[in-house]
Amino acid sequence: MKEDGQNKISFPDLSTKSESRSLSIVAIGGGKGGIGKSLLTANLGICFAKNRLKVVLIDADLGGSNLHTCLGVDLPEISLSDFVARRVENIEETIVETGQNGLGLISGAQDFLGSANIKYTQKLRVLKQIRKINADLILMDLGSGTSFNVLDFFLTSDLGIVMMVPEPTSLENSYRFIRSAFYRLLRHQEKSIPFRKIIEQAMETRNESGIRTPFDLIRVVSKMDPEKGDKYRASMLAFRPLLVTNQVRSEEDAELGVAVRMACRKYLGIDLDYLGYIGYDDAVWKAVRNRAALLQHAPDSASTESIWNIAREVARRLKQKPESALRNIL
Repeated sequence: MKEDGQNKISFPDLSTKSESRSLSIVAIGGGKGGIGKSLLTANLGICFAKNRLKVVLIDADLGGSNLHTCLGVDLPEISLSDFVARRVENIEETIVETGQNGLGLISGAQDFLGSANIKYTQKLRVLKQIRKINADLILMDLGSGTSFNVLDFFLTSDLGIVMMVPEPTSLENSYRFIRSAFYRLLRHQEKSIPFRKIIEQAMETRNESGIRTPFDLIRVVSKMDPEKGDKYRASMLAFRPLLVTNQVRSEEDAELGVAVRMACRKYLGIDLDYLGYIGYDDAVWKAVRNRAALLQHAPDSASTESIWNIAREVARRLKQKPESALRNIL
């Protein structure tokens, strides 16, 4: 199998991280459902586990979890909802085995009404406990959309991956997700109530201030306080989500990620880091139908090779990435 050979060659070693960075967190989000977030999360987890890292996958789609399906395991009897509802006090009690050595799973909420809209205090408790999990790497599969809970899970990660498919609705939702995540970041960092209100206005699609992009927001803020405008600009330059395109069928689709990166830089002022794409592949739905993870069901498929390449890129960036700006805020 490939993973026993070439997929372990030159795979960046994360075992040399400093003690202060003993745990890395990667979040996979996007503007809509059905774009492959769970597929990527599950199989990235397998990639890292096969490279001797202790990995825990978290199904943070609190309204419709299905990460276990992409791993080919039955729905666990214990889930994140048991921790949220305080049926268990330690989040590590909700980790179940996946059949892959070194890879654990925390299933999403299944029976907790309103779990997709957990309270702020519940969210803080979840985030704090996640950082205490005994693992080398946490991979979080986020829900769709731009709710505050989704954005906060995305922002507290060390690396945030935005997934999209080559469809107009996915493209629009991806732009909205990236813009909303940046505004949410500023909202958490801002202590001044008047400026917080401006940021909150910017988060509304139609607002009286005429703010449509981060450029507009910085322009408005700079007129009021040039120094604060400079700080917002610095935050914008430091905010660098990763991008992956899924279900690519043509050369034009394959080039979409580069086009999106250029458009984000031009119109939003946000510089994405494009990791690559996963082609449309029958092996994917066949793996799901056979209740098996893609990397195990079709180790020689084109999609499997693409995911290994993305895993290498993620590992390389984890070696370089500083801690999340929100680790000490949320």
